[in-house]
Amino acid sequence: MAVSASPVGIDELLERVRSGLDRVEARAAFDAASRGEALLVDIRYAELRERDGLIPGALVVERNELEWRLDPRGSHRAAEATGHDLRVVVVCNEGYASSLAAASLHQLGLHRATDLVGGFQAWRAAGLPVTEV
Repeated sequence: MAVSASPVGIDELLERVRSGLDRVEARAAFDAASRGEALLVDIRYAELRERDGLIPGALVVERNELEWRLDPRGSHRAAEATGHDLRVVVVCNEGYASSLAAASLHQLGLHRATDLVGGFQAWRAAGLPVTEV
């Protein structure tokens, strides 16, 4: 990865990253997943999942394992990591870490990876399904 000539702050980095993503709102993510057109991937850490619940059908992958589990050519990939055309919607708690995670997936060739605007909190606020852990 090339090093930038000058450092950027996190706000600028997020803006840059998000400009390259087709971010989705909660209802659109729900609809796409329901139709089998997107894989929801929950990267929240265990404490948040235990506290707030899970999105039914979402693949849970800790953030530090994400690239290894979703790389279609990787030896540690999840069964759901079927190819580079897979539409992945990354879900974090509030929609910040997920943007950076989706950008990382783009670097692996998962060109349709994106994230959920507002994260799990937006999902829950939209009244979409949540199950207890």
